[in-house]
Amino acid sequence: MGARARILVAEDDDLTLELLATVLRGEGHEVTAVADGRDAIDALARETFDCVVGDVQMPRASGLEILEALRARANETGSETPLILVTGYANPGAAMDAIARGAADYLAKPVDVVALRATVARTLERARLAGESRQPRPAAVEPKALIGTSPPMLDLYKQIAQIAPTDTTVLVTGESGSGKELVAREIHRRSARAAGPFVAVNCGGLAESLLESELFGHERGAFTGAHAQRRGLFEAASGGTVFLDEIGDVPLKMQGQLLRVLQEGEIRRVGGEATIPVDVRVVSATNRDLAVEMAEQRLRGDLYYRLAVVSLHVPPLRSRGDDLDALARHLVARHAARLGRPVPEIAPEALARIRAHAWPGNVRELENALARAVAMSTRAIILPEDLPAVVADEPRAGAAAIDDGWPSLDELERRYVDRVLERCGGNKTDAATILGVDRRTLQRLLARRNTDES
Repeated sequence: MGARARILVAEDDDLTLELLATVLRGEGHEVTAVADGRDAIDALARETFDCVVGDVQMPRASGLEILEALRARANETGSETPLILVTGYANPGAAMDAIARGAADYLAKPVDVVALRATVARTLERARLAGESRQPRPAAVEPKALIGTSPPMLDLYKQIAQIAPTDTTVLVTGESGSGKELVAREIHRRSARAAGPFVAVNCGGLAESLLESELFGHERGAFTGAHAQRRGLFEAASGGTVFLDEIGDVPLKMQGQLLRVLQEGEIRRVGGEATIPVDVRVVSATNRDLAVEMAEQRLRGDLYYRLAVVSLHVPPLRSRGDDLDALARHLVARHAARLGRPVPEIAPEALARIRAHAWPGNVRELENALARAVAMSTRAIILPEDLPAVVADEPRAGAAAIDDGWPSLDELERRYVDRVLERCGGNKTDAATILGVDRRTLQRLLARRNTDES
């Protein structure tokens, strides 16, 4: 498409139409200007445009009807033309509705020339990147999977393959969000117990009394509210695998009961007297240093050695190198499938931001970031602006070295605006005059500051 684009402008107000066309022609674009929505739809049937800028409310056809015409054309040709809507302050709802239906962006009246140029440039660039995208939509995406071929992950796969066919207990260690439950599920899937149940319990998410009943079940009348006998998770998992997440959070009293299960292969329900044999494999996980827990007598040593017959460590995301690219694409595909959308490509700039982020929350943080990006993106490509601010605004590697307490330009701007407002007693008109901007520009500066601080 290049720097010069063919743009259709549809606007029923003569002055606004002239402004839009003049500014865009000044940017080097070829502009076709029409005064109502029906003329715009007719022009789209005759010609091909790289972008459409149209008013929400126009005679004969609205901006939403133009959007429907563009979507119908995209279904026929396979090529999408982005629409930027122009709306008055009194009608923001129609613009938001159009964004939800697939419009690229919208501008408020009176149109700010700087915002117009930036919005059109951004929309054209997004369309260019989407046109270059050749990412196929996979026929099926696994809901959850271990992804990556970095050396630490290859070592982990080898260890899983070696211990999965055995029936020994396994302790999976790793930082929060690194994928410990996925490892446990893969062990179960590759074991002789794969046809049996996989039962997971978060030991840190339940009070001691509830955890005991959850794991071992209870008899009728064992405590207030126990109106019927209930099987515990160990009984429910018979023939399969029990996954005990956050094992380091189990209270000492419960640790003794778990040790009995591992040693004797039997449980006793809360309020019961008979022992019940159980046939389960136990895989546990923790993000704590269990050696420290034992030294400080929060974890029984005999339980630890029973749980950790084999230990596997899941590497943090920051140590997995190029796995980030493959994992990001997998997660984007999975969330797109969940939303019933085509799989968007990830722009190189967005991948660069993803690689630059430290991901202290590991895979869970990455997944949440990309779920947001897929939900926020309205086109066929994810750009840095679709990512959470903490990722999209990632500083360059050398930025920390030159920081030394010096504020950024944005921070200086915020401080200066605040000081001028304070001197003017909060009067925004006077403050705008001193700052050399109009009142609307000052409102945008304040809105951006509030967004950054929220």
